[in-house]
Amino acid sequence: MSEQTKAPEQELETAQEEVVEQAAEAQAQEEAPQAEQAELSPEEEIAGLYAELEAAKQTIEGQKDGVVRAAAEVENMRRRAAQDVEKAHKLALKKFANDLLPVIDNLERAVEFADKENEATKSVLEGVEMTLKSFSDVLGKYGVEAVNPQGEAFSPEFHQAMSIQPSNDVAPNTVLAVMQKGYTLNGHLLRPAMVMVSKAAE
Repeated sequence: MSEQTKAPEQELETAQEEVVEQAAEAQAQEEAPQAEQAELSPEEEIAGLYAELEAAKQTIEGQKDGVVRAAAEVENMRRRAAQDVEKAHKLALKKFANDLLPVIDNLERAVEFADKENEATKSVLEGVEMTLKSFSDVLGKYGVEAVNPQGEAFSPEFHQAMSIQPSNDVAPNTVLAVMQKGYTLNGHLLRPAMVMVSKAAE
């Protein structure tokens, strides 16, 4: 082939090579800013780590608050259950004690009206007195106490006035006589004492 024919072919190849090189350079220039954006500075990396750490702390605090609230709710439920059990126990004990009061009343009447001079019934009377004492001691162990306000000032909280009697011997509103004892359970009234109360004589 002649030199004149080769010259255009060489020029064409050279031109093609230049076009490819220019395209490669343009692509490299476009990718360079993206690579620079992808690489963070140390300050930016530290800031990002601090942000992640703070988010993790907030998550942990939220979980801790949830655990504390759950524990408080469980404690409240336990306390309410214990209170309910205690109330039920007190209610049952109160009803039981109320049912026993007439038994004590009958034993006390038996002792009060017994013929203490009769030798034939003396042993029976002693047995009733011992039964009454044992019965009262057992009730006392469970917080049942008698209210016998003879000679004391009248208290509407624990006494029920059945009658009023003028008297110069005692101050007004003094209990002159106890017709029936009252009883309390752990300081709370079971039954008021039925009493006669004094008033100033006219």
